[in-house]
Amino acid sequence: MGEVLVDDMTAAERQRAARVDSVLGALAAAAAEADRSGEFPLSHVRTLSDAGVLGLSVPVAYGGLGGGLRDLAAATFALATACPSTAIAFFFQSSGTSRALLPLAAIDAGLFDEDEAPAVRAFSEKVLRRMGAEGRWVANFASESVRVKDAAIAIATEASPADGGWRLNGVKAFGCATGVADDYLVTAKLPGAATAEQLAVFLVPRDTPGVADRTKWDSLGMRASATHGIVLTDAFVPADCALALPGAFVKMTQVSRGSFVGNQVALSSVYLGAAHSVFEFALNYLRTTTFHGTDEPIGGSELHKQLIGRMRASMDTALHWARRQLQIETSDPPRLSKDEEVAHWRIAKGEIAENCFDVAVTALKACGTGNTGFSSPISRGLRDLAMALVQGFPPERGRLEAAEYLVHGKEGDQFGAVR
Repeated sequence: MGEVLVDDMTAAERQRAARVDSVLGALAAAAAEADRSGEFPLSHVRTLSDAGVLGLSVPVAYGGLGGGLRDLAAATFALATACPSTAIAFFFQSSGTSRALLPLAAIDAGLFDEDEAPAVRAFSEKVLRRMGAEGRWVANFASESVRVKDAAIAIATEASPADGGWRLNGVKAFGCATGVADDYLVTAKLPGAATAEQLAVFLVPRDTPGVADRTKWDSLGMRASATHGIVLTDAFVPADCALALPGAFVKMTQVSRGSFVGNQVALSSVYLGAAHSVFEFALNYLRTTTFHGTDEPIGGSELHKQLIGRMRASMDTALHWARRQLQIETSDPPRLSKDEEVAHWRIAKGEIAENCFDVAVTALKACGTGNTGFSSPISRGLRDLAMALVQGFPPERGRLEAAEYLVHGKEGDQFGAVR
């Protein structure tokens, strides 16, 4: 299924994609009930782990499948055709891989000195082994509800030194797989932090004393992604489960491509997969449903042909933006500077979100009241893809951020600490 997005897969990529395809039936079977109840199906953790998919982006040396960004984007696309909630939760699990791979890349780039590198490497390898060899679900919690003018994501969660480690206090308002993942990767600020230079990353087992779920919320779409976040109250994290070296977080972002932590195009691939599923359902419905008393499909009317054409145009536009971003971020050597890659991504992210949403809106228009039931694939798709406009963000924001680069020649801050 992932070849719809990545249409030039290598033999190795096809093998990894086959593992993803093997779980789609189980995910699809549980999708409607998961949406209705708003509960992540816990059986999916074992399903994905047994297939090796939780280690998709983890190098083979650490027990993973050794996939790259193309594999991840293809996987999130495919998973979303079956269950968008599971796909977005899986993306945030896989984005945790970048929290381990980027520090290793920064070591290779010479950004850490000889005294710093061993601790950085040890933390990264611990995370990778948990995701790869141990098949554990490691969720990524960075976002918070606080907002500041000069950064897209502000970190208020605090890390205080403690005997043998750190104490974490704060609230993570967004991060999929709350109460589902085995471990949480938590971004927090060090004492006296004012900028991203003083941000740190901590590996926190789910059952750590002082870690609790936030109150569940009744969301519009992506309802079974366990997105309600966590509360940290004096949660102790041993020193060897912390990447708390000042400046390490910024050095990680310096070696990423396309976005501050990399891999973000695979988030948009979730929306692409959901839109593709809606498009295919709607097209089949319009081909097979006939006008009363005739054999003529309703999709053959002038009105419906206009709507089908619009759905196809929106779907293709979203796919083209994603494929181009994948080409940019995986080219070796890079085709564009980092700032140019990021500027392209800012626009692509919003355009993908809005065009995918337009697929669902047009499908609703074309398929009528018979497909407005709350559990209908079109109704579910419409609600899930409405979430893309806030999780992926609307195109207006992307255009503004890209224009900031084009006018001032620099990328705006994306991560910040608050006092």
